[in-house]
Amino acid sequence: MTNEDRKIRERLQQKTWNEIKTNDSWAIFKIMAEFVAGYETLSKIGPCVSIFGSARTKPENPYYILAEEIAFKLTQSGFGVITGGGPGIMEAGNKGANRGKGLSVGLNIELPFEQHDNPWIDRGKSLDFDYFFVRKVMFVKYSQGFVVMPGGFGTMDELFEAITLIQTKKIGRFPIVLVGKKFWGGLIDWLHETLIAEGNIKEEDLNFFRLVDTADEAVEHFNKFYEKYKLKPNF
Repeated sequence: MTNEDRKIRERLQQKTWNEIKTNDSWAIFKIMAEFVAGYETLSKIGPCVSIFGSARTKPENPYYILAEEIAFKLTQSGFGVITGGGPGIMEAGNKGANRGKGLSVGLNIELPFEQHDNPWIDRGKSLDFDYFFVRKVMFVKYSQGFVVMPGGFGTMDELFEAITLIQTKKIGRFPIVLVGKKFWGGLIDWLHETLIAEGNIKEEDLNFFRLVDTADEAVEHFNKFYEKYKLKPNF
């Protein structure tokens, strides 16, 4: 390669790097826009509980029916409901909130599969996100608690991020309910037998969440927790 060829290649590489840096810089404004839209809409919603779970759960599935019932009972206790806005458990949560005539919010995410708005979200309370991390900030910032139904990687991500933020005192503690002892039992056993045994977490860290099987147990946990506090946004 001649010196001239080498200079040409270096100029092309530098041009590509500059384009990448420019694109990254402009992405900041898109991220800011998502934060602003989220803050503007959700700062006015009042006390809500987020319900997480699989987008693949069908309406005839017992967990779908249970999620709908939990959402309905939460609205009867004065809570609104926030979900990921899509099908499956998310749809069940919004449907139950709608049936209870409570606030029904959806925080949708652009995905190549599975995700689409469900019809049970209140008008003006459906937000679309491109960035998972912005969406997760909204869930934590504007929820007074999490109901975590059976789900996949996304559900696990949302659950463990919330537990980590509470454990590290980056946010105030709020109730987290895992629904389905049969589904979650193996994970709880693994936490005991591996993470606690290896000294990676403490026994008391498992107190950050409650394991239940029924809608009444789930809602009772929220009601008891907030008997001691005035309900307010988590910030």
